[in-house]
Amino acid sequence: MSLRIGVIGVGYLGQHHARIFSELEHVELVGVADRDRLRADEISVKYGCASFEDWKELTEKCDAVSIVTPTTTHHEIALACLKSGKDVFVEKPVTESLEEAREIIDAAEAGGRILQVGHLERYNPAIVAASGLIQNPRFIEAERLSPFLGRGTDVDVTLDLMIHDIDIVSGLVRSKVRSIHAAGDRVLTGKIDAAKAWIEFENGCKALITASRLATEKVRSLKVHQEDAYISIDYQAQEVRRYFKDATGIAFDVIKPQSREPLKEELKDFISCLQSRACPMVSGREGMQALEIVLKINEMI
Repeated sequence: MSLRIGVIGVGYLGQHHARIFSELEHVELVGVADRDRLRADEISVKYGCASFEDWKELTEKCDAVSIVTPTTTHHEIALACLKSGKDVFVEKPVTESLEEAREIIDAAEAGGRILQVGHLERYNPAIVAASGLIQNPRFIEAERLSPFLGRGTDVDVTLDLMIHDIDIVSGLVRSKVRSIHAAGDRVLTGKIDAAKAWIEFENGCKALITASRLATEKVRSLKVHQEDAYISIDYQAQEVRRYFKDATGIAFDVIKPQSREPLKEELKDFISCLQSRACPMVSGREGMQALEIVLKINEMI
């Protein structure tokens, strides 16, 4: 029997949620909802489903929903869906505040519902390939830079871009944060547009994370230093470069895993979790952990 899925919010990213769900086996894309009814109609025609202006009408017809709306609306929509017995995928950041995050996590746990947060870089083939090579990192440097596109400006760049790398670094280090130092500035949007954070973890690892939406070109990179290797990850090229020690001295290799669409892999995993009732790779609690670090960075800036 097919799972009945609805997509709430079909802007730039939400349209791709609708596309992917329409392609997956054992999934019925019931409909899409957007406050812009013309946009909802356009996407519904494209992917052969119903359209709604009111997301509440859509959720009545679904087993699960994917929430791809502005962050300010995540709490209200996710909470209502969870309390009505729906499983929920919500794009990052999970909510605006820790209090809101705790409330939807509690609702999911109380109702036995799946709550997955959209940190799609976990599913990037380069990260998947590099994860097995990374052991006890000592220093990590992440850069996530974009030209100004006008998207995501309802939140600080830390919540729009940096949170991806906060999540990845936290997952690789697996240690509590000892201290954070951060700097940044508001330039064009009234929100933080550029930020740097220096994070020290209790196990001794340190990380320098940079995010900007004012760059001249798009950059998505992660560089990991550990005792026996230097590992460089290019998210866009989905490629891993590694310098390491072996019996002959210093060696170098390039790992180019099979190219996959991270969002498709992420949504396939969501469907798998719904079918098996397994905990997602990025549950509400992991999403809240990344949010907590980002909010501390914002406070410092």
